[in-house]
Amino acid sequence: TGYSINSLVDFEDPIEIIKHLMIGAEGTLGFISEITLRTVEALPNKATTLIIFPDIKTASSAIPVLKTLPVDAAEIMDRASLRSVEDKPGLPSYLKELNENAAALLIETSSEETEGLEENIKRITSELSEIETVREIEFTTDVNEYSKLWNVRKGLFPSVSKSRSAGTTVVIEDVNFHTSELADAIMDLQELFVKHNYPETIIWGHALSGNIHFVFSQDFNNPKEVERYDKFMADVVKLVIEKYDGSLKAEHGTGRNMAPFVKYEWGEEAYSLMLEIKKLFDPAGILNPGVLINNDTKIHIKNLKPTPVVNPIIDKCIDCGFCEDVCPSKNLTLTPRQRITVWREISKLKANNKDYRRLQELEKNFDYYGNKTCATDGLCELACPVDIDTGKLIKQIRSEQITNTELKFAKWIATNLKFVTGAAKYGLNFVGFFHSLLGDSVMFSVANGLRSLTGEKIPAWNKAMPKGAGFREVTSSNNQETVVYFPSCISRTMGNSNDSKVKENQTDVIQRLLIKAGYKIIYPENLNALCCGMPFASKGFVDLANYKANELTEELMRISENGKYPVLYDTSPCTKTTKEYLQKTGNGKLRIFDSVEFIHDFLLDKLEITRKEKTVAVHPVCSVTKMGLTDKLIAIAKACVTDVVIPEGVTCCGFAGDRGFSFPELNKSALQNLKPEVEKHHCSAGYSSSKTCEIGLSLHSGIDYNSIAYLVDECSE
Repeated sequence: TGYSINSLVDFEDPIEIIKHLMIGAEGTLGFISEITLRTVEALPNKATTLIIFPDIKTASSAIPVLKTLPVDAAEIMDRASLRSVEDKPGLPSYLKELNENAAALLIETSSEETEGLEENIKRITSELSEIETVREIEFTTDVNEYSKLWNVRKGLFPSVSKSRSAGTTVVIEDVNFHTSELADAIMDLQELFVKHNYPETIIWGHALSGNIHFVFSQDFNNPKEVERYDKFMADVVKLVIEKYDGSLKAEHGTGRNMAPFVKYEWGEEAYSLMLEIKKLFDPAGILNPGVLINNDTKIHIKNLKPTPVVNPIIDKCIDCGFCEDVCPSKNLTLTPRQRITVWREISKLKANNKDYRRLQELEKNFDYYGNKTCATDGLCELACPVDIDTGKLIKQIRSEQITNTELKFAKWIATNLKFVTGAAKYGLNFVGFFHSLLGDSVMFSVANGLRSLTGEKIPAWNKAMPKGAGFREVTSSNNQETVVYFPSCISRTMGNSNDSKVKENQTDVIQRLLIKAGYKIIYPENLNALCCGMPFASKGFVDLANYKANELTEELMRISENGKYPVLYDTSPCTKTTKEYLQKTGNGKLRIFDSVEFIHDFLLDKLEITRKEKTVAVHPVCSVTKMGLTDKLIAIAKACVTDVVIPEGVTCCGFAGDRGFSFPELNKSALQNLKPEVEKHHCSAGYSSSKTCEIGLSLHSGIDYNSIAYLVDECSE
């Protein structure tokens, strides 16, 4: 808490003193532009155990013993913590059977050698044998098993965040006690939770350091609730400082929430040193004013940020920002967290019916920054502790903004898909002809001139733009096994670009691969009229998406003889769309497989693979990531070539169906790291499982990206 004034006596070199003062100063002494972290070595052999004790006092009594042993971590969890995660899939069933006083320690030990690890386990088990436990101490070295145990610990904060009431804020505090007094301090904290009516508060912490977290939900919209919070924090401060001579902060920032109590913890003399340091670095008081050093004794309950209830999709957002790193628009417009923040403000202005001019300005800017440049890929959900898919909010907004004219046009497309895809093929071939005639630069100028003249109503042209595809069904009656092949409307329509080294259509390659592996292929009837519904759903036409999805699944049920035969999809976003629709409608008979899944599970062992000496790049599209198929995609590539690269810093490609044609800047921004990575690793080709994504990947990488089926076909007999 406060500045690290121990630096003044720990070091003699002024630079070292300044460096150590800066760390933890929260921007109040300067801005840190670059940091080198010296990390702890992670030893290769690890073992973990979750020890259940009859109560928190017994669990805490083990800490002094563990501090003398080769223990890397000892995470303490009270019963409320364990209860908050006990229903999670994959977690130990015995958590539900524990009594109300039980507590746990999650312990990890590691060693360079397996013999050393075994010795560590023996020592720890022996030393703890005199302390009462509810269950026998059992260590596991299985990575899947100890990952499950760590998931107990990792799930605590998300669990509380998700279960809180809408409109409340999740608060996480971290105090520090002497480990010899940890048990009594935790029990006193629990009494404060009861006294101030915070019954759902959970406690966990890094027990070896005496670092205890407590997490609770707080309503900052209600003045009475803010008053309750103020009284609670006053009692916490008194307990930690006066009774236990502890610290109000163990690892988190001080901010404004603890600023009123820095002098209380350190005393007048030490605090005056901190004021002197602040004045030396920042005489004008312009660096992060009010943070960490603040004379206002009530600053911790002022300027509180309310959490308005605006939409169930986003109401649980805790502003953590974990979503931002995976967002394709993060360097272009807004991140998911920023979209949520702006939409909350728009909703608040609408509800208050005030400041109409500001509302109009926000809505106008949000249309591009929040809506049109959102890929709605859903990767943010995977990174989010509370499972928020901001793309769902954007789809809902798009749905609410649809005009009657747009709806009529979309209905016409849905009912005339055969004609539309046919026309699209001719259109692509027409554009491809002029591309071959004019060349890249002239074609780019002409196409973008036309796009400009039409107010960007026609798609943006690029040199990776495909020509029209031809699709023909293949007879393979002599083969033994049967598969239903559903080529998506994208793969039926789009072939390869003029510049592509690959000339065969994707559908031809996949069919040849299936025949090689001994499959008889059957096809849905009226194929060119069928669509999974994804293009409609992404634009907000929910009813039309369901209509097309229902039409397709009914035909797949018929042709697969009620699920007797597996169904192969060749475009991953379409696979995910149909699987989600089947889950929603409760149809469990259809067996839908993505191309990645089907090749890995059903084709590789039926083919003779000749591994080639070359380096290729692999891009797991968002739907592959969300379906958990990334490892299978990599495994397929590794079976075919010697070196497989997943370019670092590349998540969603930002092409987002056809959005890459309308807003090419999104695709460009999302893939700004791709070409340097491809060149660094000398990749000769790239592979994925979505045609439109491959257009953007090819354009911004400098190499051809195609379906993973091409690579398997090339390397197999």
